Amino acid sequence: MRIAVCDDEEAPGRLIIRYLREWAAAQGQIVEITEFPDGESLFFRWEDEQNFDLMILDIEMGTLSGMELARRIRQQDEELPILFITGYESYMAQGYEVAAIQYLLKPLSREKLFAVLSRVQRREKPEEKLTFSGEEGVLVLAPSRIWYAEAQGHRSVLFTAGESWRLRHSMTELVKMLGERKGFVKCHRSYLVNLRHISAITRTEIVMDDLTRLPVSRGSLRAVNQAFVENYGVGGRSRNGPDGAL
Repeated sequence: MRIAVCDDEEAPGRLIIRYLREWAAAQGQIVEITEFPDGESLFFRWEDEQNFDLMILDIEMGTLSGMELARRIRQQDEELPILFITGYESYMAQGYEVAAIQYLLKPLSREKLFAVLSRVQRREKPEEKLTFSGEEGVLVLAPSRIWYAEAQGHRSVLFTAGESWRLRHSMTELVKMLGERKGFVKCHRSYLVNLRHISAITRTEIVMDDLTRLPVSRGSLRAVNQAFVENYGVGGRSRNGPDGAL
């Protein structure tokens, strides 16, 4: 796997590279890491070779920001996985414009970065898509695109990044279609949530990566915590807020 890391701050860049090497060692994966001090040098290299499997970009950088760099890349490549790492929650909504695979907030979560790397590693094997019966017709989606589902009477609504679809399925049917085997868990009688997109869990709610907050019922809290820890490994992630910042 060839990874480009672009962060104009030395300490965060070193931490990213350290985590990348730890993940590679744990996975037995050969990872070629190329570090860039600014967006201009990375874009110059990418235009010449275009051989990266993943770009990890800070957003606030010198003349060419990580967001503008991503926009330039998307003009030529719509598939390259781009991961943003930032210290500012205000930038998160902009990531959808360039189809970033995820946002991670500083200070960087080791477990969350590992989860993103594993997702990129699995991209070589196409994800099985599911077919849903929508109120406006058939809907085909990969489970990873779904953030959560909400029951509304005898039907339900699926939510992805910035979009929603009204379905003819009940919550019971969605649990059978998605369920823990595909990385989903019920956090409330009205909500089914994708573990991939959870940023934090408190005693009363779940915080998603886009800062959406969903309720957690008392009876579901233990199962949600257990599923979350199993998904991210021993220790999981911070329970105090998005990447430790609630």
